[in-house]
Amino acid sequence: MPFGLRATSTTFVVIWLIMAAFPFLWTLWGSFKVEIDFFSIADWTNALTGERTNAIYGSPFTDAGYEGAWIQEEFWRAAINTMIVCFFVVTISLTFGTLGGYALSRSAYRYTFWLLIIALIFRAMPPITLVAGYLLPFFEWNLWGILPTTIIVLVAINQPFTLWMLHSFFQNIPKELDESAKVDGCTQFQAFRNVIIPVMWPGVITTGLFSFLLAYNDFAVTSMLLTKENHTMVPKIASFLGTTQTEGNVMFAVAAVVSATAPLFILVMFFQRQIVGGLTAGAVKG
Repeated sequence: MPFGLRATSTTFVVIWLIMAAFPFLWTLWGSFKVEIDFFSIADWTNALTGERTNAIYGSPFTDAGYEGAWIQEEFWRAAINTMIVCFFVVTISLTFGTLGGYALSRSAYRYTFWLLIIALIFRAMPPITLVAGYLLPFFEWNLWGILPTTIIVLVAINQPFTLWMLHSFFQNIPKELDESAKVDGCTQFQAFRNVIIPVMWPGVITTGLFSFLLAYNDFAVTSMLLTKENHTMVPKIASFLGTTQTEGNVMFAVAAVVSATAPLFILVMFFQRQIVGGLTAGAVKG
């Protein structure tokens, strides 16, 4: 590659990385300041120097935002609720999505196509429409406001996407693998478990990660179906901002945003090979 082209591409990548990372880095920096510094109108450099933060706490940095969010407002409860919701949404979605995607990919019936189209239509619908359909029975059966109801709705919203994605992965696996396993004495399920799943593992991880992100980042469903005591992290962050009737604390929200975002960076970095392997699994045959 010519030096000029290499220098141009490197410069572009560096600039893009800086622009992409700047919002998070700026929020991370500001989470250790007081509100009057980070949101200073008189002098924006106060967000860098921490002048008022130093005057109040004797240091240009303070963990008051994190202490207030995690201890005073018990953000740790929301973090636990989020992990519970994400675990069951991913587990249930992958279980049904893997079995359903495999069955549809190996089915020779014409209704397979229409089942996938119906699933796609449900996935294209705004989530709020599905939530509205669940509200009446949840209220009548006194199930509103608890985690299991939210898990049910998130699985219903996420399942069509999981089914489509895993179906595409299974279609890229030759049917000859199933037939070879049956010749060796395996049943259909044994062939699926012992032969197909090991080949499909990158695709399963990729689909599971997207399912996790859907549940982790959801706001509309969790804010409508959960009580204040059972909030997950995203609705809890919104509550820190307050309303017209209640006063909020913006720095609690800033600290909570950093706390909720950091695990996502770690998760993506840890599973980057599996993600790339899953997204490119269609190029591998045999």
